[in-house]
Amino acid sequence: MFVALTIGDFLERAEIVAGDRPGVIDEPDPPGGGWGTVSYARLAQLARAQAAGLDARGLGVGERVAIVSQNSARLLGSFFGVAGFGRVLVPINFRLSREEIGYILGHSGASLLLVDPELAESCSSFDVPTVVLGTATDAELYVEGVEPKPWEGDESATATINYTSGTTARPKGVQLTHRNLWLNAATFGWHTGINARDVYLHTLPMFHANGWGMPFATAGMGVPQVVVRKVDGPEILRRIDQHGVTLLCAAPAVVTAVLDAAATWDGPIPGSGRTRVVVAGAPPPTRTVERIERDLGWEFIQIYGLTETSPLLTINRAGPEHDDLDAGARAAALARAGTPAIGVRLAVDGEGEVLARSNVVLEGYWQQPDATAEALRDGWFHTGDGGTYERGVLSISDRKKDVIISGGENVSSIEVEDCLFSHPDVAEVAVIGVPDEKWGETVKALVVLAPGATADEATLIAWCRDRLAHYKCPTSVDLRDELARTATGKLQKFKLRAPYWEGRDRLVN
Repeated sequence: MFVALTIGDFLERAEIVAGDRPGVIDEPDPPGGGWGTVSYARLAQLARAQAAGLDARGLGVGERVAIVSQNSARLLGSFFGVAGFGRVLVPINFRLSREEIGYILGHSGASLLLVDPELAESCSSFDVPTVVLGTATDAELYVEGVEPKPWEGDESATATINYTSGTTARPKGVQLTHRNLWLNAATFGWHTGINARDVYLHTLPMFHANGWGMPFATAGMGVPQVVVRKVDGPEILRRIDQHGVTLLCAAPAVVTAVLDAAATWDGPIPGSGRTRVVVAGAPPPTRTVERIERDLGWEFIQIYGLTETSPLLTINRAGPEHDDLDAGARAAALARAGTPAIGVRLAVDGEGEVLARSNVVLEGYWQQPDATAEALRDGWFHTGDGGTYERGVLSISDRKKDVIISGGENVSSIEVEDCLFSHPDVAEVAVIGVPDEKWGETVKALVVLAPGATADEATLIAWCRDRLAHYKCPTSVDLRDELARTATGKLQKFKLRAPYWEGRDRLVN
């Protein structure tokens, strides 16, 4: 017997076995009004009502519905109400500029745009039917009392298209199938030990590789999901204390904010002895790992992956072999990317690039066959990261792609270079990632000005901030007389980066 693996399975089970439990605890008093606490039974009703609303609009199977939103119950529900009924959800990074959002809407061919009220003005007047999310429009978006059209589940169908910055100036749309997402959620849940007594906190933006699959993995086990709209260290600790949170995922910068808040927290640290935190986005320093376990009393788990891999490729969670290590040695061991997740095969090629094979690897890049062929050549997915794979343990040491990860967000250095090149004073530019205590890495531009030009650092940074999402913009600009090139005129970015990473054992932070 063959039963298609589709993401609707997770909410269907939650409705049956955990219908009376809290399914999602929305952000208190968000713009436009929130849902409060919604049971899994009610969340399933709302997913069906959203699907019926899309039916009423004439949106068929396979059509794309884009959503630009902070973390919210409505965003969480849309994974099931849109993708769970055969359409394709396109979650868009709410930090992007209007121009970037417009590009994604056009490239994905979105038939409908859902927008958080806080972002309504910046997302207005696109040539796409738009609904501003909130209590005022719930009746328009959710048609209750009408059964949605049934969808014959197809596990090979695209469930979501997640746009990611990488080696091109324009983001690429990562097509993830129902099978990709189902298997990622199942293996992620297995490795992190998700169970019915957990409480999950959404500090990770849900648009990031679909919340790494946690909306599905936790729903399948009937776990209450608490929404945090904006990252704030003290507020995260308050929510953990208030709701008895046992599990969260976070980029290193979020962990740093929590550690800072814990330093002045009055009383026992919330979650100490019971909470586990899954960290990814960049390899954290060993001292950060040590502080999480010592100062917070939380279990540290590291994963490595990419949007293109749904995202889980490796897991690093302490086992019996770590029990007798001192704190420093234990932290050093846990700071590596880890061992392959179930169903993942890893290798490192002759040039040091990490390769992967798995059922969680993307179907392809939306409408970009050349990029797909390049990424999936020779039967392997080429990650663009440099590393070593020894005795079953992966360590990431460098990035072979021109991508910078700052605060957990991917930044295409080529995109930033294109923006700076558009300034009339710029003759040459190279954008690199350099170490940063808060963000892991930050964006630095090395610029050669045109003859007679007078632009300075502040001018060039402001130029970028007017045109790009702010997290992509340089935090510093070095003006140079020239940029060293090879005999054939090529920039060697590894040489440009080297002085800033001197004394470190890896070129990622």
